[in-house]
Amino acid sequence: MERGSPESFTRMGTLGIEEEFYVVDERGRPTSGTDELVYEHDPPEILEGRLDHELFKFVIETQTPLIEEPGDARESLLSVREALTDHAEAHGYRIAAAGLHPLAKWRELEHAEKPRYRSQLDRIQYPQHRNTTAGLHVHVGVDDADKAVWIANELRWYVPVMLALSANSPYWNGFDTGLQSARAKIFEGLPNTGMPTAFEDYAAFDRFERRMLETDSIKDRGELWYDVRPHTAHGTVELRTPDGQADPDVVLAFVEYARALVEALAEEYEDGTSGRDHRRELLDENKWRAIRHGQDAALIDRDLGGTVDLGELVDRECERLGIDGIREVYERESGAERQRRLREEEGTDALCESLLLETH
Repeated sequence: MERGSPESFTRMGTLGIEEEFYVVDERGRPTSGTDELVYEHDPPEILEGRLDHELFKFVIETQTPLIEEPGDARESLLSVREALTDHAEAHGYRIAAAGLHPLAKWRELEHAEKPRYRSQLDRIQYPQHRNTTAGLHVHVGVDDADKAVWIANELRWYVPVMLALSANSPYWNGFDTGLQSARAKIFEGLPNTGMPTAFEDYAAFDRFERRMLETDSIKDRGELWYDVRPHTAHGTVELRTPDGQADPDVVLAFVEYARALVEALAEEYEDGTSGRDHRRELLDENKWRAIRHGQDAALIDRDLGGTVDLGELVDRECERLGIDGIREVYERESGAERQRRLREEEGTDALCESLLLETH
């Protein structure tokens, strides 16, 4: 039974970016192409050991190599994306990104054969059978296990902020859900997802992880699919909440924000600041507001005294942390709004075209 270790937490501020994408045909429609891309042909060198598929054969995942310096994040991300699109095109496919593919109908798509996914399908049934989701996961290195758990606790309030900004999945199974991020709601149908509770320290998280494994609640620690978690193998805090994105600038804005948050919270921890005692139910309410309203959300503020509009919150965060990426994301048309506008004004071909992966 593979376990993580507190010894994994050795370095502050390193980065890793995992992206889930859709394999599509030349018209941008979902197609089951990952066997060919993952198993039947050797991928480009940068993707060696960093390319896999997810539950469905049309969902593929990449990981960047370890990013030592934040200034290298763009080049690393674009190199992986370029290698993937080249690999896909060489075999007659294209790559798309969104939280959900608007034309993906889960009953018509093939599930992966991998034993891990077969076991999940058997165990979880319907919620996993329909799980056509694709997200963005950002890892930020932390140099102490207790500090990582404290930071993960505090990051829970920021999860809805990122989700609201990233909302890019209005359509599921071919219809308009009325939500801005239907992906987040579909994914929450699985066990061990959504907003986690707070943990006192690393030992408490470790006991929980071990108990889940020993009681066969999960088959491996990777099945703790919460929106934020200490990653006990990589020595990181992992933020798992944003929808997938075609535009690398949007991804890099979340990477910048995630790293700045972790660094700022690490300083608070080292200064002996008390953690916020946020009820999970109030954090869930904020997440629901992000799912439903996206960039128009007003969130319960961090001291729980009132609500604050996302735009005001973004300005406050950019000023506090010395960043600007998430302001640029907020000021542009949201992913969900863009998808709806394109479908209405130009039709499904234009919608599918708009989701194709950008590599520069």
